[in-house]
Formats: sequence, structure tokens, C-alpha cells
Amino acid sequence: MEPLKLAIDEGGVATITIARPPANALSRRVLEQLDHILTQVEKDDHVRVILLHGEGRFFAAGADIKEFLQVKDGSEFAELAKQGQRLFDRMEAFSKPIIAAIHGAALGGGLELAMACHIRLATEDTKLGLPELQLGLIPGFAGSQRLPRLVGRAKALEMMLTSEPITGSEAKTLGLINSLHSEQTLIDDAKALAKKIAAKSLITTAMVLELVQYACDDKFVEGSEREAELFGKAFDSADGKEGIQAFLEKRKPNFNDQ
Repeated sequence: MEPLKLAIDEGGVATITIARPPANALSRRVLEQLDHILTQVEKDDHVRVILLHGEGRFFAAGADIKEFLQVKDGSEFAELAKQGQRLFDRMEAFSKPIIAAIHGAALGGGLELAMACHIRLATEDTKLGLPELQLGLIPGFAGSQRLPRLVGRAKALEMMLTSEPITGSEAKTLGLINSLHSEQTLIDDAKALAKKIAAKSLITTAMVLELVQYACDDKFVEGSEREAELFGKAFDSADGKEGIQAFLEKRKPNFNDQ
């Protein structure tokens, strides 16, 4: 069986499920298939938002440690890290929003995967952390770079140096996740959020995703210049004109992604 499942609903929400219970460990095959699925949904004009979650007890409890025993040397191990980094960089820069619905645990590579998503929802008791030092290793999928951006330098260092995870509640306080949900409603709430986003124009949604990336990369001047350029393009688009007209007519806009 393939480690990932893909389902696309009528509203354009593509749900990707990590199906490697009990841990949903991120093997090389998981990374390869996720990359393949992203290519598929990127080309599919019907898909507007991606929802990522894990089957069973966990979102993703980390990398597949058993595969580490098959690695010959450090250079091969470094290439594995680069494979994950390339994939997660692609996710962060993806032109369609990716929402992570996190429950149980998102540890090591699992948290690195979640941090590459644009929006993160979680349950209160979810465990989130980068415990690699406990194994005599360090984060490999750019976790040491994304975590400080999201929770601050001091807290990121504490989490990594102690290997101790935080709960979903603390992650919400720190800004690591967007909102808290019960185990029973997590997926439904994530789908409701996805549908709300899917109702917007694909054109302007992609523009916002691109512009925020400039901010994340500390490129304020370049990002502002690009914002002005895209602001003009949005105004000239059919969706821009439809949105303004709908506002004036006090009705919902009917975007056609043009």
C-alpha cells in the first residue's frame, strides 16, 4: 500500500492523509510520494486548498528511524536531509494554501513537515517538538531554521536543546499553531477553514502566498515592490473587477480565477 492517500472533494479541497500507522513516520517513500502528489494537485485547476493530516493516533511522530540503519555514511545522510529540505521549501513556497491538521504528535520530521505548511491547526494535548538531540542527532529538514522564525530564538533553543516537546496549548500561545480544536472536530474544522479559503480567487490567493514569503525571508523592500506590482495586476484581473462590483452590489463575488 502507498503511504499517502489523496482525496479531492467537489469544493476543490485536496486531502492528503499520511497512512503509515501507528507512527506515520516520514520515510523516503513518504517524501517522494508527497512530492509527486504536490505536482499533481498543483496542475489540477480544480484543487484550491490542500489539507494534510495523519491517520490513526498521530500526525507524524518523526522520521523513519529504521531507515537510518540502511544509510552508509554521513554524506548519504546529508543527502536525505537535502531531499526533505527541498520538499519542505517547495511546500512553503507553494502557490496553493496548505493546512496541517495536527493531532497526537508532530515530532522531529513531523514538526518540520507541519512548519512547512502555511496554516496549522492542532488539538490541545498534541505534542510538538524537535527531540533529535536525544538520539545524538540534530534536526535535518530545516527545523533549526523554521522553528526560531515561528517561536523565537530562545524558545526554539530550549525546545531543541532539551528535546522536550510542548503541548498544542503552549504552541498556540507561542504562535506555532493558528488555533486549537478538539480531537473530534479537528478535521471538520480544518475542512471548514479550507472551504472558506477555497471560495477566494486562486489568482489573489497565490499572490498573497508569494508576498508573505518575501516577509519570511526578510526581504521587505523587494516584497513591497512586488506587492505594488501584483496590486496592479489584481486590479486589472477579471476577479478583481468582479470582487469590487460584488461589494458595491452587496452580494457574494463569483470568482473565475481570471
